[in-house]
Amino acid sequence: MSQPTAPETLGSLTDESPVDPNTKLAKAIAGRSPMQIAMGRLLRDKIAMLCAFVIVFFLCVAIFAPLICKLFGANTDTVFPSQFLDTLGGGMPLKGPPNNGFDPEHPFGIAPQSADDNLAYWIYGCRTSLMIAGLATLFASVVGVTIGLLAGFLGGMVDKILSFFIDLFLTVPFLLAALTLAPILNERFNTSDNYATIQKFSLVAVLALFSWMSMARLVRGEVLSLREREFVQAARVLGMPTHRILIKELMPNLAAPINISVSLMMPAVGAAEAGLAFLGIGVTSGASWGQTIAKAVKYFEQYPLYLWEPLIGIVLLVLSLNLLGDAIRDALDPKTRR
Repeated sequence: MSQPTAPETLGSLTDESPVDPNTKLAKAIAGRSPMQIAMGRLLRDKIAMLCAFVIVFFLCVAIFAPLICKLFGANTDTVFPSQFLDTLGGGMPLKGPPNNGFDPEHPFGIAPQSADDNLAYWIYGCRTSLMIAGLATLFASVVGVTIGLLAGFLGGMVDKILSFFIDLFLTVPFLLAALTLAPILNERFNTSDNYATIQKFSLVAVLALFSWMSMARLVRGEVLSLREREFVQAARVLGMPTHRILIKELMPNLAAPINISVSLMMPAVGAAEAGLAFLGIGVTSGASWGQTIAKAVKYFEQYPLYLWEPLIGIVLLVLSLNLLGDAIRDALDPKTRR
């Protein structure tokens, strides 16, 4: 006769050793919310903390850009470039790299032909990239969450119409649309006194217009699985209005997928901003990393530092945002094991 087996517990399905419920550790875990548990996982991830430090560094550079430039004596306004350049030697700098040593007055060197201070343009280029990426991600997230909630919860004809628009925008090539819209906007507002500001917000609108679809599809799928759950049915029976169900009942359960989607959308938008500026259809008036790379390409053999400075900034920012997004996803998903 076979021996009776003990009932299988949830702990035996994981790779973690069982915890005595009477210990202080077990009591501490029992008193924590899922968000607190996820934050604890995130704080123990050394790569995530390093990426968070890098992102905070870039945020500080963007926020305090005028103060940092004043501290280093850097300025985006160039006066008399002929006194800094060798006009007979191809417009290369007379001081600092590439032909001379380190110049403390211009720590990042100066640009050929224009004598722009590379440090000032790097700092303000960081501000431009983060501002555009942050605003575009914010607008795209708001639009995507709103449309996803309505499509998933209301269903029927509303879901069909909104899903049609989602699929329609997904079929439009982003680069082709940007190449089409950018010249129209530039021609419309190029005589305005606030052309630089208008150009940045136009780019934010274009990036947000073609970034909300993935968020909307993700939220719609989650809402379709949540709207038949007991707590939503109970809210309906109690006569709770639709907007309250969406905000009070469904939104808290969508926090994890929304956070993950935002953390992965922002680096993609930041890289797209630099790419458009490189192609000459993004930020062309003012400092931008992509615009600096476009100018530096032809000087790569003579002056490689001119190209590497904005390129390293883009790589560090986008890589840190991507790795932090992956870490947030792993922390919020209890089934993930690294």
